Amino acid sequence: MAEREWFDKDYYKVLGLSSSATDKEITRAYRKLAKELHPDTNPGSEEKFKEISAAYDVLGDADKRKEYDEVRRLGPAAAGFGGGFNAHGADFGDLGDLFGGLFGGRRARAARGADVETALHLAFRDAVTGVTTTVTLPSNDACHTCGGRGAAPGSGYVTCERCGGRGVLNDDQGPFAMSSVCPVCQGRGGRIVTPCASCAGTGREPSSRRVNVRIPPGVVDGQRIRLKGKGGAGTKGGPAGDLFVDVHVAKDPQFSRRGRDVTTSVSVPVTAAILGTTVSVPTLEEPVTLKVAPGTQAGQTLRVRGRGVPAHAKHPAGDLLVTIQVAIPTTLTKDQRSAVERLASALGEEPS
Repeated sequence: MAEREWFDKDYYKVLGLSSSATDKEITRAYRKLAKELHPDTNPGSEEKFKEISAAYDVLGDADKRKEYDEVRRLGPAAAGFGGGFNAHGADFGDLGDLFGGLFGGRRARAARGADVETALHLAFRDAVTGVTTTVTLPSNDACHTCGGRGAAPGSGYVTCERCGGRGVLNDDQGPFAMSSVCPVCQGRGGRIVTPCASCAGTGREPSSRRVNVRIPPGVVDGQRIRLKGKGGAGTKGGPAGDLFVDVHVAKDPQFSRRGRDVTTSVSVPVTAAILGTTVSVPTLEEPVTLKVAPGTQAGQTLRVRGRGVPAHAKHPAGDLLVTIQVAIPTTLTKDQRSAVERLASALGEEPS
């Protein structure tokens, strides 16, 4: 669960703010840092950019921020009891509702669904041009045998002997009254007599679901994309969690990236570099013809406007940067060597 990371990460500090910052101050701080650290304008800042994005994902959402502040206030003891999961990862959200009705426990509150993380591997060209694809996520459906109750057919539930159905244990320490979640029933107030054999009493069985993901043009390797409301389902009418997609971009044998510019190279004969020529240059779409001026040097870069990352939102289109490589013969015939020596002499050079 994402909340487990909250104990170790001070998102306010990441954004350079205090915990009393207003929503406007949080947004303003994030936008300033995002502009400074965006990988398109500041190569090498991917990790910092992901860190501030993760911080804003939480602090920029009123519900998440409230939950984050509460978790930080309560401390690590709250980690095992958030989101309807017990220490073994089994989801007892529905059973909690049932136990609450059976044993007079507190009414379950609406709870936000868990955030979900997944990885998406993209080809270089898809990352540059943008693509709509799907990701398959693990999910849990109600058990087909017990209908999500967790108890074997014909079996039921009994009041927890340890807490008497209250779900909590009290520890009276004089002027201070401490309470903790019952370790036997995990705060549910009751236990299953005979667990369902199909789901081992969890009430859930593994399944999967597919989610459409729209990848904008120009994503970089390691970038994280947030899809609000596409994570785990909420309980008792609570909102769904978010889906975080970690993008991994494959290398391309012909192209690379430099911010929003795409880079490649083309080789020309030494005579063509001296006299000038035209060459066909590959792009992410159809090839273009590029003029190589006389006297072009090896390593010189030529620019093809608008053939990089496509324009998107406030980002203009990038360019294609073509590096000229001069092909020099490794062997010469006697006549070829004589011709080169005459050229060197005509240029006032003294070949060794």
